[in-house]
Amino acid sequence: MSLPDDLLAEVDALFHDRVAARTAPSSVWGVFDRDGLIASGGHGDRGDGRAPDADTVYRIASCTKSVTAATLLTLVAEGRADLDAPITDAVPAFAEVTLPSRDAPVPTLRMLLTMAGGFPTDDPWADRQESIADAELDDVLRGGLLFDSVPGTRFAYSNTGYALLGRAVAVAAGTTFLEAATSRVLAPLGLEDTVFRAEDARGYVVTGQRDDDGSWTPQPMTGPGAFSSIGGLFSTVRDLARWARHLASATSTTPEPGPLSPADRRLMQQAMRVVPPSVVPTSTRATAYGFGLFVEQDPRFGELVSHSGGYPGFSAHMRWSVEHGLGVVAFENATQAKVSAAADRALDVVLERIPGQPAPVAPGVERTAAAARDAQRSVTTLLQQWADAPQDPAGDALADRVCSPNVAMDQPYERRRRALAEAVARVGVDLHADPVEEHATVPSQLRWWLPGTNGRLRIEIKLAPLAVGLVQTLTVTAEPTER
Repeated sequence: MSLPDDLLAEVDALFHDRVAARTAPSSVWGVFDRDGLIASGGHGDRGDGRAPDADTVYRIASCTKSVTAATLLTLVAEGRADLDAPITDAVPAFAEVTLPSRDAPVPTLRMLLTMAGGFPTDDPWADRQESIADAELDDVLRGGLLFDSVPGTRFAYSNTGYALLGRAVAVAAGTTFLEAATSRVLAPLGLEDTVFRAEDARGYVVTGQRDDDGSWTPQPMTGPGAFSSIGGLFSTVRDLARWARHLASATSTTPEPGPLSPADRRLMQQAMRVVPPSVVPTSTRATAYGFGLFVEQDPRFGELVSHSGGYPGFSAHMRWSVEHGLGVVAFENATQAKVSAAADRALDVVLERIPGQPAPVAPGVERTAAAARDAQRSVTTLLQQWADAPQDPAGDALADRVCSPNVAMDQPYERRRRALAEAVARVGVDLHADPVEEHATVPSQLRWWLPGTNGRLRIEIKLAPLAVGLVQTLTVTAEPTER
């Protein structure tokens, strides 16, 4: 998909302005669709006097969690791991942790994947634990853990839980977590610039910075260890976009092949654990957590999938529209830069500007989408007939064939014909004109707009669950041009 130059310039300005405001020394972004990276840009000084580009290497921090989840699911698919197994099976030292109540379950892998292990949110502490050894993590467990809730009952973002999952991956794979993630997920997808060690990176590696009263202080690079599964990866805009579009492709009619099945990739993007509003107080979207990914419900754009990453000296974000497969990735090299704010706005800018269109049809529901298209054609004929010959009984007879009986019961045809005539007159619409925009969030519902001399006419249908594809809701709304 190509995007207009002025749209891309608007996206680029979002990141340029952050560097100008000293939010970070450098900022880099990319926009992608299901076919690949569409455009990218960078601003500031990455450390060598040059602006970053799509191949500049940053830490992606907690965006790593999606790779951790995917690696574990490859082992589950092979029968080498069980999502409902207690973590004590893989990490015996956890048996020495005192649970919050006598009837509390030992956290399972599924609970940990969905951030329901019951542990306190731990970003500041956990971000400094990456390099500790497995034995040191065992010592932490033997010393005991605090709980904010009974395992399996509530969401709380926990890096400790994903550190435990890293150990579970290693045990099930019979190797290190780093080797398992690389050989099972990264290498098969050709993500050669996504690595756990800075020295293994092929491109220029940016140094993380902290703003100390107006001056940038370089932050040390930590090496791999027991907490690498929470956020240890380095990557580039090009590679992270490649990973994100691979995940996004699972909801299309032609899912990209890969080490993880499309079904498991779709599973990762399911809303499994509600995220309380207090966790995302600035968001107006309902938010949940799947497996290593956040799932957001946007009233305008439907379902969005995302994850942020924050490490000492770095900020990262990836997000995409489930409906369109369009997404944004972005990195900055400053502590607490929160590049997610710019990436969030950038995707909104893109989705606001792309032509309206029906949602791509997910595998298995092609029949429903075809029924909606058939219904659209029938409803178009019905509305034309009602408008051209309102007294002709053939129009109502057609309505009886197209609609389920509740439509006439909910609002008599006579009132519908009268409301249609008023709406057409209000915006000056020709019902024989082609739609100027279409939209669908699910296959059984379709919304389209017809142009008028004083606005446009919105027509919306929703099908009943019957296989014959009858319309259960028919709404016609005038949208006059604002003066």
